[in-house]
This record gives sequence, C-alpha cells and structure tokens, in this order.
Amino acid sequence: MYLKHGHKSDLSDLGPSDSPHRIKHLPMAVGTNVTAPDGRESRILIKDTWNTDILDELRPQAGDPVIYKTRYRGFYRTELDSVLKELGVQWLIVAGATTSVCVESTIRDAMYRDYSCVLLADCTEEPIGHQFPRSNREASLLTIQTLFGWVSSSAEVIKALA
Repeated sequence: MYLKHGHKSDLSDLGPSDSPHRIKHLPMAVGTNVTAPDGRESRILIKDTWNTDILDELRPQAGDPVIYKTRYRGFYRTELDSVLKELGVQWLIVAGATTSVCVESTIRDAMYRDYSCVLLADCTEEPIGHQFPRSNREASLLTIQTLFGWVSSSAEVIKALA
C-alpha cells in the first residue's frame, strides 16, 4: 500500500485561502513550476508529477494500491480505510517521511480506527529540526511507542515475519 501526497493541478483540494493547510503549503511552493532532474517540466506537489513519484527502489508491484492524499494524514478524505477493511487488514507496517508529521499523523489516525501499527524506525526520517541535539523524530518515536503502536527496525520485522 502506497500513499502519495499530491494536489490537483488547480489546487482546489489545497483548502480555502484562509485554511491552515493552504497557508502553510504556499511558502513551500506547492504548485510552482519546476524542472525535474530529468529535464521534464513539472510542478511541486501536484499529482502525477516527478516529485510525487515513488522511488524506483520502492516502486509498487502490479496490484499494489497507490492512494493520493491531500493532507498529512493518510486517512483524511481518502479510500485508505475502506481499502484496508476490504482486504481484512488489522496490522500496518509503516515507513515514510516525515516522521513527526505525515507518519505520526497517519499512525495516530490508524490507531483511532483500531489498526495496530508498527513503525519501521530505520525506514522513516525527519528533516524538521534535524540539526538540533534532540529531534522531532526522537519525540515521535517515543510518542508512537508509548501511545499509538510499536516501533521496530526493518531487520527485526523481517526476522519476525520469517
């Protein structure tokens, strides 16, 4: 299951002009025209542009669900919950970015919906405050482990699944 953050090209799903989501995303240049590393014209955080692509190393296989989200948490106005329920999923193994924002928000929401979550600590990262001695990532890992799910490494999960 893959979640991708991306907005409609007209930004109609970014929220009204006074919404916190829009206000916080516009300084990050959402919707701005850019040139992709391969030379293609693109736009920042717009659906189906290069910067919403999934890394080649993690590319979904045929049949893997790929869901676009327009907010930090993966359940907000998406089909994520219905797809998981249809598949009979109870446990989620979570990886992604940014630990203290999208990842933590999605795990919180999943726990509220009675999913059990395991965060792969070595498969998530935190750009916000990374330069400080104590990071948001450490706080999120503690919060998730204490209140919302479990934290493990990918090696430990692979070993347990074997």
